[in-house]
Amino acid sequence: MPEPGTTAVVIVLPDAAPLLDAARRIDPALVRHGVPAHVSLLYPFVPEPELTGEDERSVRALAARFPAADLLLAELVTASGFVGVTVAELQPIVDAFRARWPGLRPYGGRFGAQPAAHVTVAMGADDPAASVHVRAAVGSLLPLRTRAAAVQLVVLTEEGWRPRWTAPLGVPDGR
Repeated sequence: MPEPGTTAVVIVLPDAAPLLDAARRIDPALVRHGVPAHVSLLYPFVPEPELTGEDERSVRALAARFPAADLLLAELVTASGFVGVTVAELQPIVDAFRARWPGLRPYGGRFGAQPAAHVTVAMGADDPAASVHVRAAVGSLLPLRTRAAAVQLVVLTEEGWRPRWTAPLGVPDGR
């Protein structure tokens, strides 16, 4: 489990919340409490005590390079204890963030060097039947339309994940 002060750079996708809600109805433990539907651009990011103004400027500059985008979530992916939905349209921005901070290994290297852009719907299902039920419930909601509008830096606190600041996509000064 991550420690307080862990940060991540994400794109929150509010319209994808029904996917997480479907998994939560099957088993609330499969969905992280307080974490909205999102695509991680870089997790873990720079630890909160080490964040600099240059990190924020770089995030804002990268966000400005990519326009807001309408997305169609349609492809369900599964692995042992994991259910997600790929978001191929966001792969270029994910790749740009990883290239800018090459010393930060996505997910600590747990899923390889270049995991695909995705929305995690459920994680940690030890019971194969739960995964089957989640796949069926989420699959029935696809395809789902949503919009990527901003990049957000989030910080894990004692109370859960909290947004620290937001940088709109495609806005030159990022504010």
